[in-house]
Amino acid sequence: MNAPIARYVEQVMGMPISLALRGKHTRDASARSTWEAVVDELREVDRVFSTYRADSFISRLGRDELSLPDCPPEVSEVLEIANQAVEISDGAFSVYLPDPAGGLVFDPSGVVKGWAVERAARRYLDGLEDTDYCLSAGGDMVARTLDPTTEPWCIGIEDPLDPNRLVATVPLRTGAVATAGTSHRGTHIIDPRTGRPAYGIASVTVVGDSLTWVDIEATAAFAQGAQALSWLRTRPRRTGLIVWADGQTTLFDTSHPVGQGAG
Repeated sequence: MNAPIARYVEQVMGMPISLALRGKHTRDASARSTWEAVVDELREVDRVFSTYRADSFISRLGRDELSLPDCPPEVSEVLEIANQAVEISDGAFSVYLPDPAGGLVFDPSGVVKGWAVERAARRYLDGLEDTDYCLSAGGDMVARTLDPTTEPWCIGIEDPLDPNRLVATVPLRTGAVATAGTSHRGTHIIDPRTGRPAYGIASVTVVGDSLTWVDIEATAAFAQGAQALSWLRTRPRRTGLIVWADGQTTLFDTSHPVGQGAG
């Protein structure tokens, strides 16, 4: 019989953040205080990194009102990850995006979400004894399952061409899953190498051990269009699914390390 699941949800960082718990600590004081710590952490991340807040450190850094040493150390950490992402993707991922005026705007959001959620899970949820968790931010998830006999978390992957159906389900025990796609809001991922919207792909889902990196890799792969599959096959220990713009699907699996790179 499946263990009871307790669910928590809060709007943070401009998106729904949800937590599912099962095991020893689900609705007790420890679970509630841990959830509150996760939410507080993500609110602090938003205070530092939100590009929608004029007073955030990132906004002020982008306007040259601050230098990097004036910012919290987390900013340098995120920028270092971003630099690695640019390198491994040959520029298909970038934190400098075109703006309507024809210039570039500094926006590390493509790193921040996955990094922040993974960090909150490691800092707080990993400390819940004998408790499984699945933490979701806008549909990207990091999960833990302690008992190998327990059912995995079942993650539904929305069909980007028909939001009323699922294109696949992912059984996730311990690891992370992220999807980059066009659902709901239309094309929103820019190929930083051309400055134009990426095309050819409807969505990319990547499954691996680090939410920081599968989130980055899903975005970078989407931006690469027809070259996405060949690039994803260079990333070690990844599985996932590409939904092409014509509705065709392709599974990929790199079951052993190949090449070098972060993640």
